[in-house]
Amino acid sequence: MKKLILLISFSVLTLTQSFAQDKDTLKTDLNDEYNKWSFEFNLGQSKGIKPYSIGYFGSDPTKSFGSVTLNHYSGGVRYMFSPKFGLKADVAFDRLENLSDESLDFEMQHIRFGVQGVVNAARLFDIQEPLGRFSFLFHGGIQVAQMTPQMGINKDRDEWNGGIMFGFTPEFRITKHLAMNADFTMNSYVRQHFNWDGAYSDPNNNLAGSLYTISLGASFSFGAEKIHGDWAVLRDKQQEEIEALEKRVGEIENNMGDTDQDGVPDYLDVEPNSIAGIAVDTKGRMVDLNKNGVPDEMERYLNSTYTTNQMLVNSEKETVKKLINEGYVATYFDFNKTKPTNVSTEGIDFILTYLRNNPTATVDIIGHADEIGKNPYNDKLAATRANSVKEILLKAGITEDRLNVVSEGEDTSVDKDSAGARRLVRRVTFKVK
Repeated sequence: MKKLILLISFSVLTLTQSFAQDKDTLKTDLNDEYNKWSFEFNLGQSKGIKPYSIGYFGSDPTKSFGSVTLNHYSGGVRYMFSPKFGLKADVAFDRLENLSDESLDFEMQHIRFGVQGVVNAARLFDIQEPLGRFSFLFHGGIQVAQMTPQMGINKDRDEWNGGIMFGFTPEFRITKHLAMNADFTMNSYVRQHFNWDGAYSDPNNNLAGSLYTISLGASFSFGAEKIHGDWAVLRDKQQEEIEALEKRVGEIENNMGDTDQDGVPDYLDVEPNSIAGIAVDTKGRMVDLNKNGVPDEMERYLNSTYTTNQMLVNSEKETVKKLINEGYVATYFDFNKTKPTNVSTEGIDFILTYLRNNPTATVDIIGHADEIGKNPYNDKLAATRANSVKEILLKAGITEDRLNVVSEGEDTSVDKDSAGARRLVRRVTFKVK
């Protein structure tokens, strides 16, 4: 009993000390190599359940949980064909004897050889990531065993028999190559003539014997790779490729969208907010051949609608002012940038032309940002974008008293999960007075 307690204490101490040595989460790819071999060693207790002769007991019948002793020693080697399935071969030594005065004296030596299939249940049920350093294995297979009484009339008489075995092994990873485990194994024999107390039955009387073991142990993986397959957090390369392809297809679909419905896909459209129905060139820019800041189609509409030159002039001014104030004239920015994109400076040129043609007019320069990021940062970003446009207009000759910077921060009018939609709100708009 003292030996078993000492063993458990030592295991806990080793577990605690080693845990601090390896805190990293280890990952590998499904198609990459991982260590497949491991050695396993266990110490614990074994008890023969049946059969026994009258007067012999496998444990102390006066105790609720029987008697505890260290009488089981096992070791083996395991090979995992995949992270889920493997095969192991092991050998075990057990020495069974009476553990109380209630039983007659006996001593039986039991040596077992087994070949078992192994299932990594954590992998099988795909719960390895929530379990972390924990895992559990199921194992089962066939065995042959030699039983040899160590006292009585059958002392040193050997018998070989065969049977099946199955068990359950929880594991805890300490380092990349070391894991502690606890194991419960049930052994069942289909051809047995010895009782566990050493009595021998009639050769024609095949007994159904059974024995169980409870043990603590360790497993050591070996190989050139960084971790055993029991513990690698696997990523399926094929699945990753599929996901990447789906992402690229999604991006293409977004880019092929036409936000302003001008017939030019967004990824080619340098003026993504052109007025509906206005002719555009191959880059999505509204056609303005005379460079007066008013799209040609709108000019033709005005000419056909109004009869006098004065009416035309007044109408043009109001129309242009309305276009500006309703946000059709704008300059755009890349994500988290404060310098206008090269293709969107035409909006600044439009405002510059308007202010030169209307020397008494003033303008609010209104900065915007998308919803990515925190509000205070986006407020500052929007203000910086507006000031950047203001500096351009100042250098172009517009006096500062005609320019007023306004930051409206985040624009929440579009779907923030849409990259194409967010492009439309990373901008500076204008409001003339």
